[in-house]
Amino acid sequence: MRDKSLLIGTLIIALLSLAALLAPLISPYQPSFIDMSGLLLPPSLTHPLGTDSLGRDILSRMIYGARISLSIGLISVGLATLLGIAIGSLAGFYGGAIDNLIMRLVDIMLCFPAFFLILAIVAMFEPSILNIMLIIGLTSWMGPARLIRAEILSLKEREFIQAERALGASNSRIIIFHLIPNAIGPVLVNATLGIAAAILLESGLSFLGLGVQPPVSSWGNILIEAKSTLGLAWWITLFPGLAITVTILAFNLIADGLRKKFSW
Repeated sequence: MRDKSLLIGTLIIALLSLAALLAPLISPYQPSFIDMSGLLLPPSLTHPLGTDSLGRDILSRMIYGARISLSIGLISVGLATLLGIAIGSLAGFYGGAIDNLIMRLVDIMLCFPAFFLILAIVAMFEPSILNIMLIIGLTSWMGPARLIRAEILSLKEREFIQAERALGASNSRIIIFHLIPNAIGPVLVNATLGIAAAILLESGLSFLGLGVQPPVSSWGNILIEAKSTLGLAWWITLFPGLAITVTILAFNLIADGLRKKFSW
């Protein structure tokens, strides 16, 4: 409660998550409902955020879009973090040839610009929510791996680890129950920032037509409409863009708060 940035960020994400979970109950319309008599209506009491060129309610589409955007961010970063922790832990603990092999793989992966690498892979497969989650997760594990490796390289020489070895603890027990819990702080901060980056990445892919495909709503593909209606319907650009901005800001505030908490 004393950390204002962490509190504000958590409240924003909690409200967005609650809205996403309760979408069928609080959404005024079905997100794919087409009303040809209400095309490009500005914000009003009937449609608080206006309608698009097919008469679909923007507020309803954004509420359902929150489900997709938040899910992609959380699941893809969760996959990347778990994979990075597993690979980085092995590299840091065992060192030697294993460490060299893993770090050279990380260096090779980091040589490619992340967005263009993901763009190329997405273009090769059918765009879908599952594919986007997997592709973002499988191309984003390098950061968590490097962080957990650096922490474990420092921790594995500490006295409490030497005591565990003397007591006969196995390598797997030392890694899982002693090293990872003590090295997880920076990884959690990185994961929080990664969720914001994944949401922004999904929005960019959807805007380019390679992300979540209509009629499923996401904040990114709502913005596709703005390309042809920017001069006629400012609300189609403003509200989804504002939702993306506020969400990314909230995750950055949470990451900043966690960084302070783990800076012992």
